[in-house]
Amino acid sequence: MNETISILLTEKRLNLQACFDFVKDPSCGGMAFFVGTVRNTTQKKEVKFLDFSAYEAMAVKEMQKIAEQALAKFTIKKIAIHHAKGLLKIGDIPVIIVVSSPHRKDAFDACQFAIDTLKENVPIWKKEHFSDGEVWVNAHP
Repeated sequence: MNETISILLTEKRLNLQACFDFVKDPSCGGMAFFVGTVRNTTQKKEVKFLDFSAYEAMAVKEMQKIAEQALAKFTIKKIAIHHAKGLLKIGDIPVIIVVSSPHRKDAFDACQFAIDTLKENVPIWKKEHFSDGEVWVNAHP
């Protein structure tokens, strides 16, 4: 963690307050948050739980790169990108992205950029478990 970027990939429960506290800055008039939660259905099938796996060294490197790109591309002050791995139950939080900025538009845009780029580029995979089986999703990059 440096003064403007907080990256975390962990099996521990993610902490929204810690992300908020990290990005809060007196020069910023806005913060944008994305909090992903484990939902109970996908494609009309009941989800029992999710299992997240990662190529950890590469995932952390890519998350850091996304944060650096967001800081360069948008007028933002700080960014936190935290992702869980391991087994998560319905309602648990697998991902938190929080961005602070002097103005809301850059905060929203940077937050959306970060989650979209994370889902596209970061080697974190999700296995959905159902009552009648399981399936890997997000099998990229």
